Amino acid sequence: MPRADRLDNLAAWALLVVVGLNLRPILASVSPLLADIRSATGMGFQTAALLTTLPVICMGLVALLSNRLGGLGERRGIGLGLGLIAGACLARLLCGQAGPLLATALLGGAGVALIQALLPAVIKRRFEGRVALAMGVYSASLMGGGGMAALTSPSLAHHFEHWQAGLGLWLVPALLALVLWLSRPLPSPAPVSGGRSVSFMGNRRAWLLALYFGLVNCGYMSMVAWLPAYYQQLGWSPTRSGSLLAFMTIFQVIAALGMPALAQRGTDRRPLLSVSLIAQAVGFAGLIWAPLELFALWIALIGYGLGACFALSLILTLDHRRDPREAGQLAAFVQGVGFLINAVSPWLSGWLREVTGSFTAAWLVLVVGVLLMLGVTRLFSPASYRPAMAKEPVAELG
Repeated sequence: MPRADRLDNLAAWALLVVVGLNLRPILASVSPLLADIRSATGMGFQTAALLTTLPVICMGLVALLSNRLGGLGERRGIGLGLGLIAGACLARLLCGQAGPLLATALLGGAGVALIQALLPAVIKRRFEGRVALAMGVYSASLMGGGGMAALTSPSLAHHFEHWQAGLGLWLVPALLALVLWLSRPLPSPAPVSGGRSVSFMGNRRAWLLALYFGLVNCGYMSMVAWLPAYYQQLGWSPTRSGSLLAFMTIFQVIAALGMPALAQRGTDRRPLLSVSLIAQAVGFAGLIWAPLELFALWIALIGYGLGACFALSLILTLDHRRDPREAGQLAAFVQGVGFLINAVSPWLSGWLREVTGSFTAAWLVLVVGVLLMLGVTRLFSPASYRPAMAKEPVAELG
């Protein structure tokens, strides 16, 4: 391979990582500082949960509308998304009231949603032949950004003696990613054709994929929102409890890189998805039965299961369409519906915490949901992809 092509490839992989790192700090920086935020703003548990829930709702709604944003283009759309994330972080740095904080959750969530809706099509096209590996790298960087935010936000808040700093200083990596993206967007080896925009609203397999994506990944939102609060309730400090999310992220990244690499060797995603779901179920159950005695094991299993499920469920979605544009549109639909399902998880966990006085019921709900999806996994035979998508034709958008 010529030196220029090698540099092009290296730049593409590096840019994928830089963009991915900015997609979770808007969520993960909140939970380790939740006690300080609630004390300063007077938020209850359910209202505070909206700081995690609202961005996820935005992710869902914007992803569902992304097929109608084709005129925006990938370069401008992803650039706009990074700009919205930077704007949300700047507002968090400057404000300290409940209302503006909730508004930043919407603003940042919209930015994340734009990027998540547009990037899978870029990956499918730019990394042809290595889509599973590229999705793994993207997923790992996304989760790594969340882990770094959970680990360092309390330290930033302590260093600057204000919790706003722990939330707002994520402005810096967002601006860096925006500059890099606009100066050198992910290069494509071929021009992107206009293609057609399609709607998957009437396709049962698309809805099943969306439901599956939502339920196998909703544990992440509950962990980000409430895992530090759970361990603070058990007597841990904000810094130590926040470090649990960083510890969880290590195993998310390992799984997000390792499982897609294994997935490259075949076309059947069901065995790897089943292992990942079992890991989640055991981990959530462990939080109920022995939260202090074997906490490292439970968090490791949860992280590994969540990291693998996010990457593998997106790979499974992209497998259903050969055309990169249509695969991206299907991924946008699946993420749109899936993230709306995800949005319920932290709110439901917060409500159960308020009603019962503990998180036990919330973790039990996650165990049941994961076990149900373990049964659904068997439906995704590779031989079913084309017949399932052709059974009910997708609608072309005008």
